[in-house]
Amino acid sequence: MARAFTPKVLTANRLIEGDVVYYGQSGDWVLSHDDALYLTDEVQANELLAAAHKQVDLLVGAYLADATLEGGKPVPTHFREEFRTRGPSNYAHGKQAEV
Repeated sequence: MARAFTPKVLTANRLIEGDVVYYGQSGDWVLSHDDALYLTDEVQANELLAAAHKQVDLLVGAYLADATLEGGKPVPTHFREEFRTRGPSNYAHGKQAEV
């Protein structure tokens, strides 16, 4: 039996910088999970994922990550995705330096 679709966000890494990015509500790739498009439609999610896989000059490793909606913003449901929202972990730079 197929599993029921649960809400997702589309995420990947930028090819050049390596930044974690999310497909945003604006239709662009954004750096903040808070600005990610909250996907509740499986067909739309799979279409956006297929389009992301074609952006080989911009992205690497695109996939759909589980999310919930809290306060009108998508929130990761898995610790791996929560960890990715904070950026690289080897030392404070990028998103971590801003905290």
